[in-house]
Amino acid sequence: MIVCIAEKPSMGADIARVLGATSRHEGYYEGNGYQVTWTFGHLCELKYPEDYLPEWKRWSLGQLPMIPPRFGIRLKDDKGIQRQFAVIERLMASADYIVNCGDAGQEGELIQRWVMQKAGVRCPVMRLWVSSLTEESIREGFANLLPQDNYQGMYEAGLCRAIGDWLLGMNATRLYTLKYGNPGRGVPPLSIGRVQTPTLALVVRRGQEIENFRPEPYWVLTTRYREVVFTAQPAGKQTDTENANAEGNATTDRRMAFATEEEGREALERVKDAPFTVTDVARKNGNEAVKLVGNAVAGLAQTVRAHSVKLRANQFHAVNLGNVRENIAKLCVCSSLLHTLDFSFLFAKLRHNALRALNQIIGVLRFQHRASLVERVLVIA
Repeated sequence: MIVCIAEKPSMGADIARVLGATSRHEGYYEGNGYQVTWTFGHLCELKYPEDYLPEWKRWSLGQLPMIPPRFGIRLKDDKGIQRQFAVIERLMASADYIVNCGDAGQEGELIQRWVMQKAGVRCPVMRLWVSSLTEESIREGFANLLPQDNYQGMYEAGLCRAIGDWLLGMNATRLYTLKYGNPGRGVPPLSIGRVQTPTLALVVRRGQEIENFRPEPYWVLTTRYREVVFTAQPAGKQTDTENANAEGNATTDRRMAFATEEEGREALERVKDAPFTVTDVARKNGNEAVKLVGNAVAGLAQTVRAHSVKLRANQFHAVNLGNVRENIAKLCVCSSLLHTLDFSFLFAKLRHNALRALNQIIGVLRFQHRASLVERVLVIA
């Protein structure tokens, strides 16, 4: 019997369906020479400090740093996980060979390897490596199985990451809790982690920037050419987005803004008589425009909901947005439409009669413009 182990039940069901394993049992599918089972993500984890040394159970600065001579794994203390692992262990014990169907990546490789190590697998193991769960992709993956040893480097990379997370998390959490927290009974520790702590710092820092933000006036220099607005970029301004204005101004505004009105007027005097040259033109394919126009209509529909306009389901579907999206494949928005539509009027209409306003917009899109490419698209937020 061939045992396939997936990373989650839904993935196992997809694989079983393709392989013809249609008989459902507790924790696995069976049929056509296959048994397809699954994990629930991480069934196993690295052992706790007290699993290595009993004295590490007590939180003490004198015990830090805790570095086990050899890391081991343990089954998670959860009845559902333990019940599923018993099924996996029983199936693998009688398998002719196993197909590792974990997610294609370090974490997926690590999750399944730990389960097979804990189950004491001795039979050959093959690796299914697919990034999609379509029937065609699964069949192609099973037709091109490779020995699991080919992915040893992937497993070792995931293992090193897990060990690094353990060393940092276990030691730093105890250190910060003992020095800066309240390690009493019922008080949660100051949890430190490789990912969570920097992420939390980013959130806190951004929150402080928003709280301390003070708006500052700025000036931009623009010109209109063939109904398209161009904005001048002051000399010496950054063009990358890495150093966006921390005070809250948009990156584009920072690149295109003058700090004072005098600077803007000086720039205007320098360029107002100079010839205007278009140095670059970018075009979007029609199918990209279709998506953006659909987003614009959807944005208006969201505005309707934001203004608490009460529409029954059948009234809203009367707009027939589905047909609009199909017809928009033949339509695109030109810059002339964007300058002739009075959006402030339309938003005012939305407040009073959302359904009629949406029909007006859809009517304009259907009637006036059938260009194959978009010159300019406005997405209404």
